[in-house]
Amino acid sequence: MTTHPSDLWHHYGRARAECDRAVPEDFCWTWGQDGGPGPEVLGELSGKTVGDLGSGAARHAAHLVVHHGPRLVTAVDASPAQYGLATRLFGSLAPRLRIVHSDAVSHLRAMPHTYDVLYSVFGALDFTGPRVLLPAVAAALKPGGRLVFSTLAHYVGGASGQLDVVGVDVPARTPQGEATTMRRWVLQRHVWMRLLDEAGFTRISAEVLAATATGPRAADTLLIAACRRA
Repeated sequence: MTTHPSDLWHHYGRARAECDRAVPEDFCWTWGQDGGPGPEVLGELSGKTVGDLGSGAARHAAHLVVHHGPRLVTAVDASPAQYGLATRLFGSLAPRLRIVHSDAVSHLRAMPHTYDVLYSVFGALDFTGPRVLLPAVAAALKPGGRLVFSTLAHYVGGASGQLDVVGVDVPARTPQGEATTMRRWVLQRHVWMRLLDEAGFTRISAEVLAATATGPRAADTLLIAACRRA
């Protein structure tokens, strides 16, 4: 079955939104959203222009707006359902929070030299071909601008990430609840570092954040940071 990728996030986060409409007090990078460093890895955000790529319900973006003083945070997501959810939850934070319905590549290409900081928490970096997305990220950052993203350090279940730039189809659901798949990139650390270098980044770092829980859905997190070459 083939479905437009935007539709595949229709169910994601809706149950939580029914009982939790608050701006989060914490900002977590880990797969379990229960540990690791906070937003300090983004650098000083006061007065900065920040973008969240694949922002979902915009909870991370809302946290930054309320707690860290950026000039503007733009939360970008390709899913109509997630855009609607984010608008309902945090639309009141405008104009410092801008919620945008767009795929990440199209948005970034329209915003050259705009952002001081771009980040993704298991978002667009996981679900967009990196050879297309990373050059667009570099072009949208100001010289010296910072990219930080968290992604899977290995597949859920424990299998190693890919040794080359290969996406794998993973299970998903249509809005009607039918089984389908979406493409996800789970790459080993050295592959991401090579791709970032090729796309025009420097000062590249990567660390593995161990899962704090066990079980079939537990996974380690790969946290990667880089700066656009001046």
